[in-house]
Amino acid sequence: MNPDRDAPPTPLDAQALARLRELDPDGRQGVLGRVLTAFDTSLARMIAQLMAEADGGSPEVVAGIAHTLKSSSASVGALELSRACADVEARLRSGPSADLRHDIERLIALAEAAQRSVAAILRP
Repeated sequence: MNPDRDAPPTPLDAQALARLRELDPDGRQGVLGRVLTAFDTSLARMIAQLMAEADGGSPEVVAGIAHTLKSSSASVGALELSRACADVEARLRSGPSADLRHDIERLIALAEAAQRSVAAILRP
């Protein structure tokens, strides 16, 4: 059992959520829910992709996943995940990483924490 994966969800950044709410002030369009649902779906797919890369994965594939997750996670306020993605992407793009498995595990743990945070908002 990985203790990082059992960590409580990191709250999503309030300012990022406020910016999303500003797009639909009265909530009638359901923008926040739609954005978070799309992020959650994408996140589940990318977690599965990261898991598939855990044993002998490709640094290029992991860097690509990190790149994709970097901005989407920032836009919904999963800032810790976004920062980790930026860090992993930069290191992997600059050369081979001896810690690829650790990078993957770190991204999975943070992505799962973000997923729990999103779930707490979508399904209180």
